[in-house]
Amino acid sequence: MPRYMCLVCGYIYDPEQGDPDHEMKPGTPFEALPDGWVCPVCGADKSQFRVLQG
Repeated sequence: MPRYMCLVCGYIYDPEQGDPDHEMKPGTPFEALPDGWVCPVCGADKSQFRVLQG
């Protein structure tokens, strides 16, 4: 599964890790995160994330 980076702060969402602070279990793809999910570091919304290549 691809990882996504926050363009505001550089946080990387790794689906294999999930986001335990927001109760997103490991294995949750970025596309499956709810619309209200925000970056756990800076609070940016999902539109501020881009897929990491490679």
